[in-house]
Amino acid sequence: MATYLVTGTNRGIGLEYCRQLKQQGHRVIAVCRTASPELEALDVELETGLDLTDATAVNALAERLSGQTIDVLINNAAIVERFGLANLDLDSLRRQFEVNAIAPLNFTKALLPCLTSGSKVALMTSRMGSIEDNSSGGSYGYRMSKVALCMAGKSLSHDLKPQGIAVAILHPGLVQTRMTNFTPSGITTEDSVTGLLARIDGLNLENTGSFWHANGEVLPW
Repeated sequence: MATYLVTGTNRGIGLEYCRQLKQQGHRVIAVCRTASPELEALDVELETGLDLTDATAVNALAERLSGQTIDVLINNAAIVERFGLANLDLDSLRRQFEVNAIAPLNFTKALLPCLTSGSKVALMTSRMGSIEDNSSGGSYGYRMSKVALCMAGKSLSHDLKPQGIAVAILHPGLVQTRMTNFTPSGITTEDSVTGLLARIDGLNLENTGSFWHANGEVLPW
């Protein structure tokens, strides 16, 4: 049994991570602002009321977990606020950077005392964070924040490698969640998380810092 800590767990991909990991017999620490009935029904360890952009709250969580080992830290929490060039929203842009890029980096740093040689860190980014893959423009806040998260993950992979900690940068695929308005062309959260966990299982110090699709494809930067 391993210990997994997952953020953004009250619905969607985060909830499915918790469901599958619990089914596999792992210890799951679920972090979110407000727990959903679906999350509470999983009987995982809940850390609720936590805003990941609140450094004081993050440090308090790290203190509560002091002395414990986290085998896999999955930074899943994110927001998307859609706007293009014509209606550029600078406040929204800053907010998405705070939640999608800065918060996961700070959260990982705060929990470093709980990570040991052999631990793994997963950053849930998006294919929309690929500069080469951008063929349609728009979505400035989301795209830019996810590019920043990819860069944070790459730097973390170098900085944490000497400590024996590997880092995965992961795209879940186009998934039927509230974030995508439950697009009928997407895959289910179950299929996405099955692939994501396979990528995490295959993560090691040789492939640390890789940018993967849930299906195993290596994505362009």
